Amino acid sequence: MKYDVFNGDADGICALHQMRLAQPEVATLVTGVKRDIGLLARVDARAGDEILVLDIAVEKNAAALAAALDKGARVRWFDHHESGELPVHANFQASIDTSAEVCTSLLVDRHLGGTHRPWAVVAAFGDNLHGAARRAAEPLGLPRAQLESLRELGECLNYNGYGDSLEDLHFHPADLYRALHAYADPFAFMHEAAEFHTLSTGYLLDMAQARAVQAMDARPSGAVYLLPDAAWARRVSGVYANDLATAHPQRAHALLTRSPRGHYVVSVRAPLVNKTGADALCRRFETGGGRKAAAGINVLPEARIGEFVQAFFEVYP
Repeated sequence: MKYDVFNGDADGICALHQMRLAQPEVATLVTGVKRDIGLLARVDARAGDEILVLDIAVEKNAAALAAALDKGARVRWFDHHESGELPVHANFQASIDTSAEVCTSLLVDRHLGGTHRPWAVVAAFGDNLHGAARRAAEPLGLPRAQLESLRELGECLNYNGYGDSLEDLHFHPADLYRALHAYADPFAFMHEAAEFHTLSTGYLLDMAQARAVQAMDARPSGAVYLLPDAAWARRVSGVYANDLATAHPQRAHALLTRSPRGHYVVSVRAPLVNKTGADALCRRFETGGGRKAAAGINVLPEARIGEFVQAFFEVYP
């Protein structure tokens, strides 16, 4: 059996799209909402299986990885999150780079020698790596309007990945990948696919509601927002954090979105002028993790909001 295991955001989808354009395979797709990162545990690995894993942390899947390798599966891994200690095994290959200006799709692009570069650019924009996206796009010689279209596509694909559950999303990430994979050309996908029209319309409507929310605590160094228990708020929690970071590059941002379960889900963005601290901040809390520039907490009890806000402004004083 072959398995493609990938994060349900723009980076995970575009990373897999590049790989399967270059190396077509029929594989079982394993994915979920963006924060559903313990995906490897869903694979019932057996001897001889081939597993491609994209844009989820080794550290969060260590036990499942060890079990798959022990059973004789071969695992290839591309990621840009902190990995913890990597296993040394003949059946394990990893391309891990945690640099602030790298995403998984750019690692795949590097691996493939740039053969499907536009999709790596889309993913980098979706991951709010605008500088890296533009640098990667330079050899393509795209006019500004087309580059902005790739940015829009990346943001829309990333927008679809956020939600408390799959029911919050416009499309299951596996279905969105299948629709997108029919197109080698991202501009054709934007022009022809109904999925893109749905995402672009939904993005505009949801972002308009988010921008009407006032910060609960705003200072020159950072701002904290509370978003309500609503599907639109859960869908924009990550992309609105990226939007705020781009609009205020000197400032850190945190979005706390109320879950239907009563707790809060947190998205943190470090200042774009100093992409550090987000992972360390979120790791202070039990379900926190991520990257230096962008991180999150899956479960923050309401009673700990004050503690989080204090920690946020300690990291970004």
